[in-house]
Amino acid sequence: MSTTKSVPQTHGTARARRGKGVTSSRPASFTVPALSTNDGSDVATMLQSRLVVLLDLGLTLKHIHWNVVGPNFISVHQMLDPQHDGVGQMADDVAERIATLGGVPSGLPQRIVDQRTWNDYDLDRADALSHLGALDLVYQNVIISQRQAIDALDQVDLVSQDLLVGHAGVLERYHWFVRSHLTDFAGGMANAGASTELGAARAVASKSSRNASRANRA
Repeated sequence: MSTTKSVPQTHGTARARRGKGVTSSRPASFTVPALSTNDGSDVATMLQSRLVVLLDLGLTLKHIHWNVVGPNFISVHQMLDPQHDGVGQMADDVAERIATLGGVPSGLPQRIVDQRTWNDYDLDRADALSHLGALDLVYQNVIISQRQAIDALDQVDLVSQDLLVGHAGVLERYHWFVRSHLTDFAGGMANAGASTELGAARAVASKSSRNASRANRA
């Protein structure tokens, strides 16, 4: 007698079976006092874009933590975990602010991919300093977009703006930790002029190789 295999239920199938009237991603009918529902919805949408950035940054930091190698392995490996944890707390803060405003925060993987406007981080296993050269550019872009969001909130929601300002200060400190590994005594950067993550990694690797050659000749 033939038997019918049971097919594992996918997330999409499960969502479809929940049906109408059970779940919604629409904004609530309320927001925080003193904001209009339209403004509350607009701020929640803006914060959702920050949530996507932070979730992606957290995944990138953990990816580097797993794939860093070379002489500076242990110091960089251990430096990145507190940054990952800190960025995770920022993401939680932003998600809860979205919900407070009446929005629906989402960190689902497909929604992150759908909402982001950049590609995956370019490096896999690589030397610690090469990773940091690339991560420097990642932090630059995150902080620039963070400051743009802060400016956009100036006339709309100072509470959400204050949240992002606090996060910006921490992100800039994390960025300084990364850059300090790439800076020489004169203030120059090993990845100066690079505009891509791979380009930054190659510039750092090339400079490290030149420095090692000079040391061997000496």
